[in-house]
Amino acid sequence: MTRETINAQGAPAAVGPYVHAVKAGELVFTSGQLGLDPATGTLPEGVKAQARQAIKNIETVLGAVGCTLADVVKTTVFLADINDFAVINEVYAEFFTGETPARSCVQAAALPKGGLFEIEVVAVCK
Repeated sequence: MTRETINAQGAPAAVGPYVHAVKAGELVFTSGQLGLDPATGTLPEGVKAQARQAIKNIETVLGAVGCTLADVVKTTVFLADINDFAVINEVYAEFFTGETPARSCVQAAALPKGGLFEIEVVAVCK
């Protein structure tokens, strides 16, 4: 099985010593994506705006290997406040439609850069 590291053009720079994703055969494992604006490196105000941007960042990373959100089979969502669960479900449903992926959602004690939302995914891409 081949292993390819992905650093996607148009996605925010990683905030640590890691890559945006790793493709191993047909599987793509992304690093967690915050809602960082790729142009400014800043977080927008509010959990809804951060969630939308984070999922757009995931789309960009997946696009770098020819995949889309429809190829995602598993997501893990990290929230700074689990009370945002219902709000996040609304945003999530804007992007993940049809056959939705399996998902875990947990509250984290803290997210990098003071983020309110982070998401990582596993996709199957041919």
